[in-house]
Amino acid sequence: MGGERERTAPLSPNPPRAVDVLLDAVTLRLTEGYAAAAPALNRALKMVLALDVSSGEAGYWLWLAGGRISQIIAMELWDFESWYALAVSQVQFSRERGALTHLTFALNYLARAHILAGELATAARLVEEDHLIAEATGKPPIAYTEMMLAAWRGQEQEASGLVEAISREAAARDVGRLASLAAYASSVLHNGLRQHDAACDAARLAFEREPMGLGSHIVPELAEAAARTGDVALVEAAMEWLSERTRVTPTEWVLGIEARARALLCDGDAAESCYRESIERLGRTRVRAHLARAHLLYGEWLRRKRRRGEAREQLRTAYEMLDAMGIGAFAERARRELRATGETARKRTIEHTVELTAQEPRSRGWPGTDCRTRRSAPACSSARARSSTT
Repeated sequence: MGGERERTAPLSPNPPRAVDVLLDAVTLRLTEGYAAAAPALNRALKMVLALDVSSGEAGYWLWLAGGRISQIIAMELWDFESWYALAVSQVQFSRERGALTHLTFALNYLARAHILAGELATAARLVEEDHLIAEATGKPPIAYTEMMLAAWRGQEQEASGLVEAISREAAARDVGRLASLAAYASSVLHNGLRQHDAACDAARLAFEREPMGLGSHIVPELAEAAARTGDVALVEAAMEWLSERTRVTPTEWVLGIEARARALLCDGDAAESCYRESIERLGRTRVRAHLARAHLLYGEWLRRKRRRGEAREQLRTAYEMLDAMGIGAFAERARRELRATGETARKRTIEHTVELTAQEPRSRGWPGTDCRTRRSAPACSSARARSSTT
């Protein structure tokens, strides 16, 4: 009987379609773990990136939301450039076809990439466009990227309101991935505000769920919060998790974050070497927000070692980067640390302007905005956090 079933089963396409390779890779990741699945995930990602957007296969693929799944794979593999390229192509594809529902999700994924790149003003414009589409279509906006943006900006009241609302939504709908996104945003907010106990609790919650594609977001927050609260075992757990990734997918992004986490466990020359390695590696990526935070952590460490001159250099760099990016709470952390070294940095309020690139054309019919969301935290709390492979 078994042999007959095999003979009558439909044959797999030869060569296999990108969608089949991707689904097989995701299944392998969920059942066998990261190391076993990494080669298959890499193969799937390369196939998706090689698709001809003008072909029927590519169109079908994108309409089925495969682009979002492939972006999750890119994040899982710590491949920022592929994530960004896929996000841009999703936005372009949706704009060209007037697919507004699809566009809202594409805008939010692209905004998340811009947040980690330290381009918060651009992310804000994309989030605002999501709100404009929601108003035009009568559908609720996707609130989770707005939540992340508020957390990275250090807007405590707004971010906390959105975290609470989305956490309730996730619990009511039993969507663990959405709950992890809320916990991640909470950990960013509290790390920026130097409330490391709260940051550690939130990051641990998200880390224990291990949602696919979000580890690259969660683990840096976990390592910093755990180190600041003296939870060495938790930092070591984060390091073990990172080491499994660096062994099979050694991108500059993950290697830079691993070096930064390792620095938090070390002291003396070993710690300094790790901080420098982290800055060097992250400096070769577009993940500028974490590069700025690496300068901040190194500067804080140098100040504790009473190396004030060297600390000033790192803290000044961190402050200038974070302030220009609009990463408010972390910028304030850097400013206070800089003041403790004897140097004063003035607090500034910067109106960030957004230059639209050729890759991100303004959609027809959607006016420009001043890159600031118009919704208050109470108003945002009523927005449903729509989830379709968040």
